[in-house]
Amino acid sequence: MKIILVGYMGSGKSAVGEQLAASLNYKFVDLDQAIAQETGSSITDLFATKGEVYFRKTERKLVAKILTDSSNLVLATGGGTPCYGDMLQFLKSVAASTTVYLKTSNEELTRRLFNERKQRPLIAHLNTELLLNDFIKKHLFERSYFYNQSDLKVATDSRSVEAIAEEIKNNVSF
Repeated sequence: MKIILVGYMGSGKSAVGEQLAASLNYKFVDLDQAIAQETGSSITDLFATKGEVYFRKTERKLVAKILTDSSNLVLATGGGTPCYGDMLQFLKSVAASTTVYLKTSNEELTRRLFNERKQRPLIAHLNTELLLNDFIKKHLFERSYFYNQSDLKVATDSRSVEAIAEEIKNNVSF
């Protein structure tokens, strides 16, 4: 079984994924960490030196490699992962898998991301909460088409990581 978490940056994919994997005794893979390990570069450096096209091609190859692993696993994708090329169709085509959208409001994302924006290449240049909020609003509008095609949607606002992981466990068919 593969549980694939999608959603905007800051929605909790890594934290929820780690908790969920531990509670199920599944392997956990954070895609951004796997890409950094595979390439020997941080995501920020990859975007800056090689560009987004290179990053997305690398991401696609690594996702295919990760999901061919026969282990039960939870995969925390990057915020843009399901939105490029054939990635969403590929994620949904994986046998014995469930895609889960961690749905988080624009306001909650702004609160979560403002203080950590310097570590996130897409939002590092946004210096006020208002600018960040507007940026997230635009991105969520563009990306929600992809996110909403997930098999399961779980609201995350004002909820603990444990509660979100538990809801996923209770709603995924194993």
